[in-house]
Amino acid sequence: MTSPDLLTMGKVSGVHGLAGNIKLWSFAESANSFKKGRTLILCNENEDPGKGKPFVIQSASEWKKGVLLRLKGVTDRNGAEALVGKLVLMDKAALPELEDDTWYWQDLKGLKVMDTERGHLGEIEDIFPTGAHDMLVVNKGEQEVLIPMHRHFVLGVDLEAGVVETRLPEGL
Repeated sequence: MTSPDLLTMGKVSGVHGLAGNIKLWSFAESANSFKKGRTLILCNENEDPGKGKPFVIQSASEWKKGVLLRLKGVTDRNGAEALVGKLVLMDKAALPELEDDTWYWQDLKGLKVMDTERGHLGEIEDIFPTGAHDMLVVNKGEQEVLIPMHRHFVLGVDLEAGVVETRLPEGL
C-alpha cells in the first residue's frame, strides 16, 4: 500500500481496561468502518505510513465519542499504552464505496476553491467538523476563509480537476 491508498481514520486517544483495548478518536462517521478482520496501519504523525505497523481488528464498538478497538497482538494495558497518540490508517479499498456527493477529507485537502463571483479563493488547507456541517479552511497567503461544506455554499467538487466550486453570500 502506498500513502495515497491509505486514509487517516483516527487517532489512538487512550486505553480502556487491562486487556489491551484502545480508545480511538475516530474521523469516520460510524464504527462500521472498523469491522472485525480489517487491517489497520498505526504510525506516528510525521512518519511515513509505509513504516507503520499493521494490526488486524478483533473487535470494534462505539464508545462515548469514539470507537473502542481490540487489536490482534495487543494483549495487555502496556501494549495498548504504547499505541496512544498513533494515527490509525486504513486502505481505501477496504472501505465501502462512497455515496454520491461525499468525499474523504484527505482527498479534498489541497484542492483549489473557485467562487462563482470572487474567483480563486485559495486552497483547502484543513477541514474540521462542527455540529451542523464540516468546515473547509481555505488559505490564500495571509487570508483564511471558513466555508461550510453545505450544498448552499459548495456547488460541486471535481477531484480530477482539483477544484471545489463555491457560491458564497456577501460578507462571508
